[in-house]
Amino acid sequence: MLNVTITESAQKYLVGLLEKQNCEGIGIRMFVSDPGTPKAETCIAYSRPGEHNEEDLIVEYADFSAYFEQRSIAFLDEAKVDFAEDKFGGQLTIRAPNSRLPNVNDDSPIEDRINYLLYNEINPGLASHGGVVSLSEMDEGFAVLEFGGGCQGCSAVSMTLKEGVEKTLMEKIPELKGVRDVTDHTDTSNAYM
Repeated sequence: MLNVTITESAQKYLVGLLEKQNCEGIGIRMFVSDPGTPKAETCIAYSRPGEHNEEDLIVEYADFSAYFEQRSIAFLDEAKVDFAEDKFGGQLTIRAPNSRLPNVNDDSPIEDRINYLLYNEINPGLASHGGVVSLSEMDEGFAVLEFGGGCQGCSAVSMTLKEGVEKTLMEKIPELKGVRDVTDHTDTSNAYM
């Protein structure tokens, strides 16, 4: 069930933005990028006819349609979109208190489960060396990872990848085929030695 509030002032503001697009049937699409992680961002984008996903939840407002990304709905719970006028015109604000909270289970998309493990189990260990790893993309069942901080250019990164990161992810996400590293390790300026 969707529990998102778009205030009247925000709806009026959004209608004004949509009208400027000169596109019949244009609406908005709301989603959370990197949901359940410290990097989570709640986004609102234009959604021209046919641009939304089949799984999106559609909510009809008085003057526009809003499409909510299915995978983001749990992270959008209790979200509020508001618009406050000021002397510079005004500001649209989006508050989504649950966007960064881990909210994964066995039915969550594989990207969400990987991000949850990276941020909650793997990165705390890498942080002791100033390192961090993040999911870049999924490629045919493989998690494509990028290392940063002290891990970038570190001579032990291949062991960390295979014995630490890949082992942990494969144990907890059995359908994962493996991991790949796309980090440029020739930059050793921050490497942990």
